[in-house]
Amino acid sequence: MPDVRELGPDETHRAGPAMLHLRPHLEHVAGFVARADEQRAGGYRLVASFDPGAETAAAAAGFRIAENLPWGRHLYVDDLSTDPEFRGRGHADALYAWLVAEARRLGCGELHLDSAVGPEREAAHRFYFNHGLRITAYHFAAPLPATEAASAASRRAG
Repeated sequence: MPDVRELGPDETHRAGPAMLHLRPHLEHVAGFVARADEQRAGGYRLVASFDPGAETAAAAAGFRIAENLPWGRHLYVDDLSTDPEFRGRGHADALYAWLVAEARRLGCGELHLDSAVGPEREAAHRFYFNHGLRITAYHFAAPLPATEAASAASRRAG
């Protein structure tokens, strides 16, 4: 049975190998740790699922509690990843159950996540559908050239 627990800032590295399968652009565990720990100031939290006695997570989820006009108070899952070596052992199910319980404990009315599309994500999408998640919106994004992003950030800060 998987052991699921929240990771503190001194344990972020334990989730690194599992998360790098979802976020390979971070390249190394140290890159993941730096980004995740930086995001903690904005409410980012990590929960991980371990095989009994293991030091490194088999699966991990990054999430935050937020509130907005369309969804009210909700738990938003930024990242949910299982190391392929550990798939099929119940780690994602255990993480999802922990996330739902945490959302309820904190008075959230909904749980949300975005998922990339493509054939490589079909197993993840099956998992989401099997756990009652439904496609409720399109998510639109536009990359901003560095100069525009920097200008926008300085306008917000000033």
